[in-house]
Amino acid sequence: MGVCVTKMEAYNHLKVVSFIKGYNNWIVHGELSNYNEATSNSKNTSIGVSNGTNDMQDLVHDVFGIPHGSNELNREGDFPVSDVEKFYKLIDDSQQDLYSSCKNFSKLSFIIHLLHLECLGKMSNKIFNMLIELLREAFPEAMTNLPSSYYEAKKLMNTLGLGYKKIDAWSNDCSLYWGSAEKRTSCETCNELRWVASENDRTGEKRKIPQKILWHFSLKARLQRLFMSSKIASQIRWHEEKRTKDGCMRHPADSPGWQTFDHLHPEFAKDCRNVRLGLASDEFNPFNNMSSTHSTWHVVLIPYNLPLWMCMKQLYFMLSLLIPGPFSPGNNIDVYLQPLVKELTKLWDFGIQTYDASQKENFQLHAALLWTISDFPGYAMLSGWSTKGEYACPICHKFTHARRLTHSFKYCYMNHRRFLDSSINLESKPNSLMAPKNMESDHLCKLGI
Repeated sequence: MGVCVTKMEAYNHLKVVSFIKGYNNWIVHGELSNYNEATSNSKNTSIGVSNGTNDMQDLVHDVFGIPHGSNELNREGDFPVSDVEKFYKLIDDSQQDLYSSCKNFSKLSFIIHLLHLECLGKMSNKIFNMLIELLREAFPEAMTNLPSSYYEAKKLMNTLGLGYKKIDAWSNDCSLYWGSAEKRTSCETCNELRWVASENDRTGEKRKIPQKILWHFSLKARLQRLFMSSKIASQIRWHEEKRTKDGCMRHPADSPGWQTFDHLHPEFAKDCRNVRLGLASDEFNPFNNMSSTHSTWHVVLIPYNLPLWMCMKQLYFMLSLLIPGPFSPGNNIDVYLQPLVKELTKLWDFGIQTYDASQKENFQLHAALLWTISDFPGYAMLSGWSTKGEYACPICHKFTHARRLTHSFKYCYMNHRRFLDSSINLESKPNSLMAPKNMESDHLCKLGI
């Protein structure tokens, strides 16, 4: 006899529980552990944002490092008065409905969704302002809770962000107006002026505009933010507590480089919460125009303590430096890396006091840079070893065997036979260097890949 069920219940029967006997729930990949959990979640999930208020409050709590479920902040504690006021303002915005009959969006959640769409759709500021004006006219009840412009929306969101620092730079990539040279007005090397004079069209007044600006995003604050969320903080220990250790390489923690580093620095490896970082750098064209030669460089840091399904997601990539164009910094990229190198040095030597929300305790967080990720020209810029010419190989160094061709004036790299074992006789055993067989799916499943 058939039993009538809802569409969601039928989906759970067919997809979640399925017909296969002995089915194993892949909870490590995000699948829910049991049917009841899936059913309860499906009842509370809809196309709208039914639990948006709770999500926004949790977001605010994570930003300020306050335990979930508590909206009380000690005004006489360790928090500055300005932070206390920001916290209560965001809590009020997360609890305030967009308008009287709206139950799906709060003031804070709606503005966050708007800015998210602006980012995904690559809206200009003008289009965003036009959209805001249209929404304010269409929903007069929500006019008091809607921002009046893109600037007002970003101003509200700045309290959730971590901020950045703009550092003036010489146009010739000689040095930064940073540290002891912060107040200089010209370059010691090339005598280039720091500012470009620009005249205001309305007032006629001249204002000083830096020739180049380096955008520096603090690494310390972003590492501390990871531990403010109890879920993410517990996942940072995954590489030590839950990783399968059977000799197969599934995670960077299985690599010889990681293990050698732990062996050389046992004090750092003693606390698995200490962060191992990878640095990636490359150029891009911010104008989406292939005919333009504009070159802007970014430096991104990746925390490899996280599990496989998290560490390579864009959500956990940390933008550290944004080096302006229009030309590549070339070998002078080390000039722009100075603020990051100073931060990494302090994190390695002294660490930073950090609150772990999962363990509910403070600890001294240290960080180390294990490796860099770049293409071959980028490798030359980051390492300082030229990847072109007679000694282009960064592994062989001065032992690179290169020959310059007479007519084309190009280098040809020879003597690859020297990389083989001297005992290999290619003439008598030509098949001794055959490529290994491709692995079948059954063998990969046994390895857990």
